[in-house]
Amino acid sequence: MIIVKNLRYKYPKNKDYVIDGVSFEIREGEIFGFLGPSGAGKSTTQKILIKLLTGFEGEITYQGRSLSSYTNEFYQDIGVSFEMPISFSKLTALENLRFFQRLYRKTVDLEPLLRRVGLWEDRNKKAGEYSKGMKIRLNFVRALLNDPKFLFLDEPTNGVDPANARIMKDMILEFKRRGGTVFLTSHIMGDVDELCDRVAFIAGGKLREEGSPRDLKLKYGKRTIRVEYRENDELHTKILPMEEIKNPDFFKLLQEKEIETLHSGETTLAEIFIKVTGVRLRD
Repeated sequence: MIIVKNLRYKYPKNKDYVIDGVSFEIREGEIFGFLGPSGAGKSTTQKILIKLLTGFEGEITYQGRSLSSYTNEFYQDIGVSFEMPISFSKLTALENLRFFQRLYRKTVDLEPLLRRVGLWEDRNKKAGEYSKGMKIRLNFVRALLNDPKFLFLDEPTNGVDPANARIMKDMILEFKRRGGTVFLTSHIMGDVDELCDRVAFIAGGKLREEGSPRDLKLKYGKRTIRVEYRENDELHTKILPMEEIKNPDFFKLLQEKEIETLHSGETTLAEIFIKVTGVRLRD
């Protein structure tokens, strides 16, 4: 869907490049996670990809055509959910969505979407009276109202309660199953691990690592098995190389001891984030 080659960008008043030689591709029908600390260049990259920023160096193609060659028809294809919800506070939720519907040639029925995210009963309430979580869900619905081919989602579940976040994640996965493509940025690594087919880590304007969550966890994890067991009312821990799970002593341990937990040495995306970018995730 999108190919980015040697992308570089600096804001007019800046000396340094915010994006400095970044290359990646987003395949049709996948969820691509673009991860990094604040100020790393994630939002700038997204703004370039949705044509809010121009004047970049390098090459970007969308469906085989230069991104710069597209005019407003490009926006018929995409849906965008910004981290900071954008709505007209004095209009109701339904009035907001109907206003944005008029910008597109093709739109979907709003009622099923609003019911799915739990906003139908509050559709006639002014957006300015919505809580943060409600505004984020409204923002998410707006990104879907033109039945897009490509979704750009910036922190889509941040500030949303777990039950509604689950609904939104299910909707994202359903969008992918229908053939949709997603560019996702998030600091919630559990969401990234669950949703993304591939992820790329950016720090200091440069791409530091890229791969599937599984491959990265294998690359940065340890090939060990950690066994916690109880003996004589005391908790003991034994860490064994992965290769020793075929050893008779390992089976003897499992059979004879009171096992409490059993874990592989697989790392987490949060740990990989810290290792690759050198920056801790915010709480």
